[in-house]
Amino acid sequence: MQTITLKPENFASYVYHDRNFNCDTAKILPGEYYYTHDDMMIVTVLGSCVSACLRDRVNGIGGMNHFMLPDGGGEADSPVSASMRYGTYAMEVLINDVLKAGAKRENLECKVFGGGAVLRGMNAMNVGERNAKFVKTFLSAEGIRVVAEDLNDIWPRKVHFFPRTGKVLVKKLKSSSSDLINSERDYASKLSTKPVGGEIDLF
Repeated sequence: MQTITLKPENFASYVYHDRNFNCDTAKILPGEYYYTHDDMMIVTVLGSCVSACLRDRVNGIGGMNHFMLPDGGGEADSPVSASMRYGTYAMEVLINDVLKAGAKRENLECKVFGGGAVLRGMNAMNVGERNAKFVKTFLSAEGIRVVAEDLNDIWPRKVHFFPRTGKVLVKKLKSSSSDLINSERDYASKLSTKPVGGEIDLF
């Protein structure tokens, strides 16, 4: 198992060796992201949240994020809310870090997943639908091609992303597990109380 240096707060919670796929794997939770140039896997489970799987199609540098809300709804003075809870910031951070790691902007491509209607309390706000619309609009504005997508519907998803090859495996879960529902509800409740912080490089 490789040793990595974790970034504060929003980098992947942990890296482990997945025996089924026989590779090092980074698992990301809501509000986290991970990028790498190594031949490894990034995995997450999505309900109403959305993940963007971004990679340089030439050199294989890539990463994945996991966000719950499309934007800050005007809560901050800055046009970009500096928190991984929001899609705007989550996308900017992932793109910036992949580029800093050696990816070329003209080679970037993306696959997007999630946005399921799985939380009753959140469905009234159409969170999943808003997330799905946001990520496609954002990537279009940035000139990054979406080469695959699996968005909306009512199913939660488990996503396995292999940045080196661009391969993505998606397993639609037949029902929303209590763990997933509780995880997203807990995360959603924290969004209204957790201070927004962080820095971002706009480009």
